[in-house]
Amino acid sequence: MDNKRKSFWSKLWPPALLLMILLGCWQGAFELGILKEWMVPSPVMIVEEAIRIWPRLMEHTEATVQLTLLGFAGGTAVGFVLAALLHLIPGVRTAVYPLLVLSQNVPVIAIAPILTMLLGWGLLPKVLLVMMVCFFPITVAMLGGLMNTDQQLRNYLQMIGIRKWKLFWKLELPHAIVHLFSGLKIAASYSVLSAVVAEWLGTNKGLGAFMLISSKGFKPDRVFAAVFIIVVLSLTLFGLIALAERLVIRWRPEKEGR
Repeated sequence: MDNKRKSFWSKLWPPALLLMILLGCWQGAFELGILKEWMVPSPVMIVEEAIRIWPRLMEHTEATVQLTLLGFAGGTAVGFVLAALLHLIPGVRTAVYPLLVLSQNVPVIAIAPILTMLLGWGLLPKVLLVMMVCFFPITVAMLGGLMNTDQQLRNYLQMIGIRKWKLFWKLELPHAIVHLFSGLKIAASYSVLSAVVAEWLGTNKGLGAFMLISSKGFKPDRVFAAVFIIVVLSLTLFGLIALAERLVIRWRPEKEGR
C-alpha cells in the first residue's frame, strides 16, 4: 500500500508543480502589466468572479452534468451492444463498420443543427449528440478485445462443444473488459466537451450556454471560470472510470508488477 501511495504521489506532483508555475507566470505577467485586464483576466480575478457568481455557476454545472451522464450512459450502452452484434453476427461487421468510421468524419457542429430541426430544442437532440460522440471509441475498443481473444483457448472450447453465445459470455467478454475500459476512458474525456457543444444548439442552461452568454457580454473571467469547471468535470469522470477499472480488474496491477 505504501509503494502504491508513493507511486501515486510521484506521478501527481510533476504536473501539479508545472501547473502552479504556469499559473504563477500568468499572474505575474498580469501584475507586471504585460497582460491587461481587457485582454486576459488574471487567475485571481477568475477565482473572485467564480466565487461571486457561484450559485449561478453551479446551476449551469448541474445541467451540464445531467446531459453528460445521460449521453455517456446511452453511448456506453449503444457501443457495447453494437460491438457485440458486429462480433457475433456474420457479415454485419463488413457492412456496418465502414459506415461507423464514416459517421465519425462528419463534424459534430454540422450534425447538431440537423438534430435540432428533426427533434426540436429539447433535451433529446443534445443527448443523442453526446451519444454519437461517445459510442464509437467504446465500440472500437471492445471489438478489438473480442477479436483478440486467445485463439488456442477459443479453439479448445469450440472443440468441446461450447456454443457461440456461451463462448462470448465465458471467454471473449471477460477478455475484452480491459479494452472496454480503455474505450470508456476515451469516451469520458469526450463526453463533457460534446455536452458543452450540444448546449450551443440553443439553450439557456448549461456551461456551454453560460460561456456563450458571457463571451457576448464581454465577461472573459466568467468564460475562464466555466472552462475551469469543464476541465474539472472531465478529469473527475475520467478518474471515476479509472477507479472502476482498478476495482473490476484486480488482477491487472499484479500482472503488470511482475
